[in-house]
Amino acid sequence: MEPTPEQSPHHAYPDHWEADVVLRDGGTARIRPITTDDAERLVSFYEQVSDESKYYRFFAPYPRLSDRDVHRFTHHDYVDRVGLAVTIGGEFIGTVRYDRIDDTGRPASAPADEAEVAFLVQDAHQGRGVASALLEHIAAVARERGIRRFAAEVLPANNKMIKVFRDGGYTQRRSFEDGSVHLTLDLEPTEKSLAVQRGREQRAEARSVQRLLAPGSVAVIGTGRTPGGVGRTVLRNLLAAGYTGRTYAVNRAFDEGLATLDGVPAHRSLGEIDEQVDLAVIAVPAHRVPEAVADCGEHGVQGLVVLSAGYAERGAEGRELQRELVRQARSYGMRIIGPNAFGIINTAETVRLNASLAPESPARGRIGLFTQSGAIGIALLSGLHRRGAGLSSFISAGNRADVSGNDFLQYSFEDPDTDVALLYLESLGNPRKFTRLARRTAAVKPVVVVKGARHSGTNPPGHAVPVSRIPDTTVSALMRQAGVIRVDTVTEMVDAGLLLAGQPLPAGPRVAILGNSESLGLLTYDACLAEGLRPRPPIDLTTAASPQDFRDALAEALADGTCDAVIVTAIPWVGEDGEAETGDGQVLAEALTKAVAGGSAKPVAVVHVEIGGLAEALAAASSTAAPRPRTAAPRAVSPEAGADRAAVTAPEATNHRAGTTAPATPAARTAPTAPGTATAPPALGTPAAGTPAAGTPADATADPETPPRPGRIPAYPAAERAVRALAEAVKYAQWRRQAAVPGKIPEFLDDTIDEAGAAALIEAQLATAPDPRGRPLSHDEARELLGHYGIDVRPTLPAPDPEAAVAAAARLGYPVALKTTAPHLRHRADLGGVRLDVADEEALRRAYGELTDLLGKPAELLPVVQAMAPRGVDTVVRASIDAAAGAILSFGLAGAPSELLGDTAHRLVPATDRDAAELIRSIRAAPVLFGWRGSAPVDTAALEELLLRLSRLVDDHPEVVSVALEPVVVAPQGLTVLGASVRLAPPPARSDVGPRRLPNY
Repeated sequence: MEPTPEQSPHHAYPDHWEADVVLRDGGTARIRPITTDDAERLVSFYEQVSDESKYYRFFAPYPRLSDRDVHRFTHHDYVDRVGLAVTIGGEFIGTVRYDRIDDTGRPASAPADEAEVAFLVQDAHQGRGVASALLEHIAAVARERGIRRFAAEVLPANNKMIKVFRDGGYTQRRSFEDGSVHLTLDLEPTEKSLAVQRGREQRAEARSVQRLLAPGSVAVIGTGRTPGGVGRTVLRNLLAAGYTGRTYAVNRAFDEGLATLDGVPAHRSLGEIDEQVDLAVIAVPAHRVPEAVADCGEHGVQGLVVLSAGYAERGAEGRELQRELVRQARSYGMRIIGPNAFGIINTAETVRLNASLAPESPARGRIGLFTQSGAIGIALLSGLHRRGAGLSSFISAGNRADVSGNDFLQYSFEDPDTDVALLYLESLGNPRKFTRLARRTAAVKPVVVVKGARHSGTNPPGHAVPVSRIPDTTVSALMRQAGVIRVDTVTEMVDAGLLLAGQPLPAGPRVAILGNSESLGLLTYDACLAEGLRPRPPIDLTTAASPQDFRDALAEALADGTCDAVIVTAIPWVGEDGEAETGDGQVLAEALTKAVAGGSAKPVAVVHVEIGGLAEALAAASSTAAPRPRTAAPRAVSPEAGADRAAVTAPEATNHRAGTTAPATPAARTAPTAPGTATAPPALGTPAAGTPAAGTPADATADPETPPRPGRIPAYPAAERAVRALAEAVKYAQWRRQAAVPGKIPEFLDDTIDEAGAAALIEAQLATAPDPRGRPLSHDEARELLGHYGIDVRPTLPAPDPEAAVAAAARLGYPVALKTTAPHLRHRADLGGVRLDVADEEALRRAYGELTDLLGKPAELLPVVQAMAPRGVDTVVRASIDAAAGAILSFGLAGAPSELLGDTAHRLVPATDRDAAELIRSIRAAPVLFGWRGSAPVDTAALEELLLRLSRLVDDHPEVVSVALEPVVVAPQGLTVLGASVRLAPPPARSDVGPRRLPNY
């Protein structure tokens, strides 16, 4: 909205304060500044407020607003006097206002930093979280305008308002004065206020998705009069799935005399329906969608599934239509799935909703599925159905203009019917929020992601979201840090989902292999080694093995304390007549299922070749419903296991599936080193044995005598696919055990960091750089800034001629290094631009001459002299800020091989001690740091401290947009930073801080 002439010209209308928010019940509303155009809206709003609410607001009967009141409440300068309104359908449902005051409570201007605040919410909308959302937004506005405290007077009987202030999480003080409660709130965000805000966001967004997936009634708008067509297909699928709610067919072209269609009531508009409709599926041409959305909004529809195409996938004009569609829907408090969506499915017995184009509703199961592509959604539904797997819910979001993968994670986190969340994503609208939500969800249930459009550098058509410039390898590393299981294909997603939804998490990487084919067993063994697992020698049951032999062997493997998972391989056995028997899948499935039911909780997967009906029989013989947890007594580890276990005992894992109960944590393991292989870096510490991981339910210690209900045993047509799925489960289980005891930022850093000094230096440097892109720091400036955070960069002295080089070496002391700093030669020792261990003046003059003769004049080379550092391993440490993903810390070895192979590890900032330790151990060349081929191990503790200090620097000062420490020479004792480059710039806007708001793309 535009400011009017009556408003102060130097305080223009702050449109960045406008925001769409999700309220507690899942509906949406818009928060915006109040303007002079809102006089009639304000009066109408006030007339709908009860006398009691008016009394609580004004401390006296106040039946109507005077003209003076209306003028005062609609005229603001947006600095000392600010009013915000919450609107639905263009009408006010709540307001908040602050007025800056001085120490005596009188109106004031800056530098006064306190304001009086007051709220008023329409009674019909109280309890929806309107006041809580307003408090978040007015507090952010106040901080922006230099206000640090709110003061409020509340009547003691106004418990709802007192609760809003109390539950906000801000530091507050309360006193009772003159018959009212005086509250003072410090507006600086706290850990508690941020946790409160995110908790409210999670519950509201989860509820908004739940309202879409479990409506009490559905109207299909655009249902065709004749069979066929999108609308008629959705109506048919709703009926075929046995939807438990009420269904309506809507089409303005219906004849007036048409009462029913396919057995459901038929109407020309929503206004003809006697009840409020919860969900509308819109299947009309794009030019008619606005009319349909308006009809839905005016009749109280809660959510929309827009199947219509013709939006952002069509280009700039379509993108604007898509934005207008979202604005229109949100203005009525509705959320949208789509446009260009495939539909939604909820298999819960109390709902049985198939509001999609999928002709057959999937079976009920424990997997939640979200996809941004209709075609991929069809493929995934077909693949899961073919393998006998069921779903709890399915959302195909199309252009995902509103409801996104982040919303699905919010829903999946608390959905009791979902054990595993599968997501096919082509874009990440808010990567920072995604990683935060994924980390929290992955702590209690697996999150498996396939990322499309990985290498294109652009978003797919229809996805109007910010483009991240970070490489896909970095995205993958950050997902791993958040506990996300990142796979490359939808086939791998289904493979992993089946295992995780039906089987317990493995307690470690040791795998038993058994079957009736030696060759298939060896293929499985090789695949395990390739995926980093530790397989036991395959047990060959021979081709004469019967189903009972399989059952006995599997039962024995499950009882064996030296393995953590079992892979069963099976080929058709040969009958007495020499013919292969392929029809005994049912018998073998029953045998395997009985063995699992009576064994301990370890994951089991089956690799089969041409055994007819085995996969179907395994799916039918077991269930993807959650098993009843149980515990078992600790088991002793046999002496033979000593090579694989550092501890002597390990607890039996709680019987659970991934996504329900985490396994008991095994003792730390050290992998045996095969002759001629690289030494593996030491494993990080894990929680003590028996410690439950995050998300363990309270009933995880149920009666151990109660037999568990077996989960679904997944079957795979190839060994590589089964092993890859198991390897992902092993890595996820390890992450989950570690996530149960989160890392910390060491306190010693606080004593050696001068945050204020660094801030002053940054402010001064940016003040001299008019370029909004910022400026790079000189070597000395970078040294000074890094020094404030305890990062010492070895000094260099310029050597524009041989005499200057000799003087510099005399000052620093021999031996020295002579190197060029020209951009095209920096860090390129392979081009001859570096001379090391120069022992004396004669050698230095000779090296200087060789350097200039070979590479060019000193003015081109910019040579410098630097004191030699202790010998060690050359590494590179970097930090950078991506506008979409946030601050990223990176580590790798220096040199061309690491660059060519992309052997660099990444973690999000702020990094903890565990992140730093994992960072240096996760590169493939990590053994070089830990004594590879007899070399001395280097000081990794010093390296981890350096990583933490750099992480702290960029986290404290977002203006530090890029830092490169290269090389960092890590010696057996200590390290030396030989080079540093720093760039400062105004920090990019962040989408993951501030008050809750829905994104607008």
